[in-house]
Amino acid sequence: MATQATTDASFDADVLQADKPVLVDFWAEWCGPCRMIAPALEELAAELGDKVSIVKLDIDENPDAPTKYGVRGIPTMILFKNGQPAATQVGAMPKNGIKQWIEREL
Repeated sequence: MATQATTDASFDADVLQADKPVLVDFWAEWCGPCRMIAPALEELAAELGDKVSIVKLDIDENPDAPTKYGVRGIPTMILFKNGQPAATQVGAMPKNGIKQWIEREL
């Protein structure tokens, strides 16, 4: 399984109504740390795909969701469970750190 993109328009369906936890990566093209963690998120989507979906939201093209969830800096990762934000991680981390955080919060 790979990461998928979500938008303000599809956020409810992709994230809030998902049948399993969803990690949303709030990112932007110009953000170096966002590009740095992208390969790790792709690998984690493959490794943890049966437990959690990983979706990416470009904050420049989709301003509503980041505003609604108080995203001030990027990258910000928010783990949603049952349609609610359950945990937030701000800033880039190594793949192992992201994986441990996800597994701890699931």
